[in-house]
Amino acid sequence: MLKLYHNPQSRSTVVHTMLHELGEPFEIVPIDLKAGQQRTAEFLKINPMGKIPVLQDGDVIVTENPAILTYLADKYPKAGLAPAVDAPERGTYLRWMFFYGSCFEPACTDMFMKRESPATTVGWGKPDTVLDAVSAALKPGPWLLGERFSAADVMFASGIGYMLGFKVIPERPEYVAYVERLKARPAHKAAVAADQARMAG
Repeated sequence: MLKLYHNPQSRSTVVHTMLHELGEPFEIVPIDLKAGQQRTAEFLKINPMGKIPVLQDGDVIVTENPAILTYLADKYPKAGLAPAVDAPERGTYLRWMFFYGSCFEPACTDMFMKRESPATTVGWGKPDTVLDAVSAALKPGPWLLGERFSAADVMFASGIGYMLGFKVIPERPEYVAYVERLKARPAHKAAVAADQARMAG
């Protein structure tokens, strides 16, 4: 069974939502970040970085949200969350799946830290350029692949929602609407409800 090392107040909520989208059985392994469970010797054997999310699938360990979502979408194709390897839209899908970690989040970190990284040196470029690229992709809508919802939307809409919540990025209408579309999905609602129940218990 799929096993997610998870804390409801962390980036592992992205994978939690993805697991609900898949509709496959999975187990949650709670990680108490305040107690430092992510830094125990036992956990560091699983992920030497000492962070979550971590997905365990039998003997396979996958870390990093884009990698985990790509792994899950490809392993469970019946969920329809990734274009086939030879599909024309596969390139666009992969672009946005990895744009999040390689461009969007680093640019947001620059904004949050109020620093200016040299655009000719870093791989992600200027924050305004990154935000404009995301806006251009979202305006046709409703999803990054047009009418088709994919794992890239789980990744990106979750991340944009996170950045909006902390007021790191401006509330562009296309961002707000995109996040609301993700929140309206049954899988997202189920993941939130499960997390709320876990935190209350």
